[in-house]
Amino acid sequence: MKTKAIVTGHSRGLGEAIAAALLDKQVDVLGLSRRASTHLAPSDGAKLTQVALDLGDVGALTDRSLSDRIEAFCAGADRVILVNNAGMVKPIGPVGTGGAADIAKAVTLNVTGPLVLADLFQAVAAPVKDRRLLHISSGAGRRGMAGWSVYCATKAALDNHARAIKEDAVPGLRVASLAPGVIDTDMQADIRGSSVEQFPAIDQFKAMKADGVLASPTEAGAKIAAYLLSDAFGAETLTDLRTL
Repeated sequence: MKTKAIVTGHSRGLGEAIAAALLDKQVDVLGLSRRASTHLAPSDGAKLTQVALDLGDVGALTDRSLSDRIEAFCAGADRVILVNNAGMVKPIGPVGTGGAADIAKAVTLNVTGPLVLADLFQAVAAPVKDRRLLHISSGAGRRGMAGWSVYCATKAALDNHARAIKEDAVPGLRVASLAPGVIDTDMQADIRGSSVEQFPAIDQFKAMKADGVLASPTEAGAKIAAYLLSDAFGAETLTDLRTL
């Protein structure tokens, strides 16, 4: 069975780890990110294609060339996967401090991008019998946290998008929105770089780093890749990596 996967935000952190684990499993990967990964490499039996794309740019998302590229990549596959991983935690701070430009940028990257790509993916990959869509969500999308009103709202949007797609009951399309837990990535550095006034729970996150309890991107990526390829994928629409 030939499997191909599209991974956004593949150039670093969790996205890079997911892409690496899929390549190790002989899955062709199309990486979409503003910059190329300097660590990823094709493996025996798997191809890596990297495309420079600003997923926070509405013009880039709506350009016909993106649809054409995804359609061409999916051709010849028995199973295709889309991993909407790219995202940002900023702006951090109480309501009234985010700023219009930064809020719009976060919503475009965290919500508009994944929804547009999901729609393109289903539209052009419909001939492939086994299609799998994964949103990388967050526990923050399932509860409110002071200082994270924008981040919480955008991740909640992905969760409900997955729920609605499940209700669509499109033949051949499986969907899941997964909270990966707290992983040692650049996003965590952004969080620790905020102030207590911006993010009252900052000491908790600093302590997790100091105590060495943050999950490894490599381990999390491998577990997510295994889940993507398993028969269990999509059995639960909202899930958490720590319970898989």
